[in-house]
Formats: sequence, structure tokens, C-alpha cells
Amino acid sequence: MTQAAVSQQVRTLEERLGTALFKRLPRGLAMTDEGLALRPVLTDAFDRIEAVLKQFEGGHFHEVLTIGVVGTFAVGWLMPRLKSFRDAHPFVELRLQTNNNLVDLATEGLDFAIRFGDGTWPGSLATRLLDAPLSLLCAPEIAGRLSKPADLVDETLLRSYRTDDWMNWFNAAGIPPRPVRGPVFDSSRLMVEAAMQGAGIALAPALMFGHEINTGRLVRPFDVEVHAGSYWLTCLKGKPMTSAMLLFSQWIVKEAAAQPRH
Repeated sequence: MTQAAVSQQVRTLEERLGTALFKRLPRGLAMTDEGLALRPVLTDAFDRIEAVLKQFEGGHFHEVLTIGVVGTFAVGWLMPRLKSFRDAHPFVELRLQTNNNLVDLATEGLDFAIRFGDGTWPGSLATRLLDAPLSLLCAPEIAGRLSKPADLVDETLLRSYRTDDWMNWFNAAGIPPRPVRGPVFDSSRLMVEAAMQGAGIALAPALMFGHEINTGRLVRPFDVEVHAGSYWLTCLKGKPMTSAMLLFSQWIVKEAAAQPRH
């Protein structure tokens, strides 16, 4: 737009408002009080217009989708499948924020949160994705010392923030419960990393560590499993469903349904 065209637009706006927005000075122009009052409003409006126009780059509307994901699920299940979503929906920009299962959808500005638990979070709608029973996972050298569940008495047992996981596993294995005093981790991913390095035995969702099991870095010494929760796709109740949210929810539910259970 030429300078003359800009000047004409300013004059048109001044006529509509019935007041001058600029005043002439010996060395140029300065905004009047009315112009200064209007500037932040116009700046905000133009910024909003620019942001929306950027979403149409390439002739397509681009949407941003912000998702909070518990770290174990993000690394063990979601990341290997992200290319599939990107290939199917290249105009949806994903923004992933990992957490340790403590998340606030409203204050963190999330469209979705993928959580582990029983599906009951106040103010949230939850769609079950995957059951993830807990199994014993350890390094091969530790597994070589274990022939029966009772052999755990001499091993370091790594713990999560869920205090009853080990007691439930002992009951499922049919052995007497014992005190568990190993290190406590707020992330199953971190706990299993410690197990792979020989720090002890983890009780974690084997489904999220398929790569490590298949490559021999982790071993499941026993088949006993215990259910502690499932992975859920959650969003705020009453939140309008954008097209990007709908595409992602349909995609991840379909992917989860295709997941072999073992």
C-alpha cells in the first residue's frame, strides 16, 4: 500500500470518528490523545488478523493442537505413531507437553491430556485408550537370578508414586507381601530406565516398553500382571471440539483399538 493510500485511509477513519488522530509538527507527525487511545486496540486487532492469516499459509487452514501427555505413554506409544498422524493431517500442528500425570487442563491451556488412572477426573470427559497392566521388568542379568517370585526377597524393588502396586502384585503372584523400601520414582519411564541399568526391578506397564523388551534390554521374568489403571484421552467438559481435536481423537482411538493386547 502506498503512502498516499495510507493517508487516505487515515483521513477516512478520522472523518468517521469525528476527531483527528495525528497532529502536524515542524518535524513530522505525532499522535493526538485520541490516536494514542486507539493505537493499542488497532495493534491488537491487526495482530489477531495476522495470526489468523498465517494459519492459511499454503492455501490451507493450519490448526494448533496442544496435548499434555504422561511421559511413559509419550515415549513408549505415541511418538512411534506421530508420523502416521502427521502424514494424514499435515495441517494440524501438534504441541506436546509431557508430565508425570499431574495436569490441569484449564490453567495449562491444553486441548487434551492423556492420563493414566481410572478415568475419573473432576470436570473432565475421558475416553479409554488402552489398558496397561503392570509387569515385572528388569535387566537380563537380574532376570537370570530369578526362577520363582519368592526370589524377589533378595532384590531391590523400585517403586512408583502408587504405593499399593507391589502389594497387589505379591497377592496376584500368591506370595506373602513384604516391605518395599527401594527408591521411589514419579515417572515409570525413569523407573524402568533405572531397572535397565541394573538398579533394581521395576513394576511398570510392559506395553509401553515393547521396544526395550524386543531388543533384550528388558526382561519380563514372570507372567504375573496386576491392573492399576488405563490410559485415557481427556478434555474439559463443555470445551468446544475443534476440527483438529476431532481429527486427533478419531485417529488415536483407532490406533489404540488396533493395538495388540500382548
